[in-house]
Amino acid sequence: MVRRRHFLAASAALSVPLLTTETANAERRLTTGAQQLANDGWRKLKGRKFGVLTNPTGILDDQTHIVDSMVAHDAKPTAVFGPEHGFRGTAQAGGSEGDYQDPRTGIPVYDAYGANATKLAAMFTKAGIDTVVFDIADVGARFYTYIWSLYTAMQAAPNLKFIVLDRPNPIGGKANGPQLDPAYATGVGLKPIVQQHGMTVGELARFYVGEFGVKTGLEVVNVRGWRRDQLDTGLPWVPPSPNVPTRDTALVYPGTCLFEGTVLSEGRGTTRPFETVGAPDIDWRWAEALNAMNLRGVRFRETYFSPTFHKFQGKTCGGVTVSVTDPREFDAIRAAVAMISTARSLYPSVFAWRPDNWIDKLSGSDRLRKMIDANATVDDVVGAWQPELQQFRRTRLPYLRYR
Repeated sequence: MVRRRHFLAASAALSVPLLTTETANAERRLTTGAQQLANDGWRKLKGRKFGVLTNPTGILDDQTHIVDSMVAHDAKPTAVFGPEHGFRGTAQAGGSEGDYQDPRTGIPVYDAYGANATKLAAMFTKAGIDTVVFDIADVGARFYTYIWSLYTAMQAAPNLKFIVLDRPNPIGGKANGPQLDPAYATGVGLKPIVQQHGMTVGELARFYVGEFGVKTGLEVVNVRGWRRDQLDTGLPWVPPSPNVPTRDTALVYPGTCLFEGTVLSEGRGTTRPFETVGAPDIDWRWAEALNAMNLRGVRFRETYFSPTFHKFQGKTCGGVTVSVTDPREFDAIRAAVAMISTARSLYPSVFAWRPDNWIDKLSGSDRLRKMIDANATVDDVVGAWQPELQQFRRTRLPYLRYR
């Protein structure tokens, strides 16, 4: 009887598939738009004269770059177009790589950073392409320039096929923050969307067509297996720019990038840009005051640093490191407003806005600056943009493709 029970138990065990960690991960694996086309050998692009607007984030699951994969599968692009930081990602903020021939593939690379629609259309014509493929990972903030590279490229391609290979928004699908006033439109915000838009680039592309009247032959290859509340995608993290080195940086960036509009260092030249903020003559009181506010999902650690470049290069700065303790509770923009407000109050001889009022371009109007200068509370500042935020959330609904 014992032997029979052992035999039946063993037989039952053999009849049930072994659910390993690898199997479980495969069952819920997220598949980007690029990976779907690569799985099909890039057949959709074969026979087309296509150009690719991409950067180092345009990778597949095995971390091969899409352009290299295309070439390997006899779907060689006619041209590549590089955004801010360049196609291969060698340039710092506000820079690009120029025009050149990619040494690995021999493909001509055009410098698209800063090009308006007319100039970019001329590049498309010179390259002789009939299709534009866009594949760049965003970080979810209005002032991150890649979403405006997308907008401009779509404007420049009214008679071309335009294929967006979608990727997840690494900070999720929640919209937050003030909406851009069109009077303050610049390269870090061309159209009225909110500061943390909570959309994928594919959803934004549809939004541009539906709300801003962009005309192009748009096709979006949706991500498979992504939810709007999903922060851990399992995808390899490739820094989308030199100063967004980690997923943690992306979480705080929609808020702490506002420090670019102040004289304080936003941490460029440190190992934790945008997570580390400060200036000479700032001390422990800033972290204490911020932690006393009990903001949800975050703690502030007193820190000291010496930037290797950018603001206060080589000088000892005091400040805080922003430590996200609960990404789902964390409000990056509220936290940044609290940081700016308390820094201005505690260190009036240190804190100042950049003289060119760059903060207005980043926040989308002069409201944030004027309210903080008038000693408005954090709740009052955040409350001021709630009506436009609610309207944006309603407006974007028809363009959302993920639950």
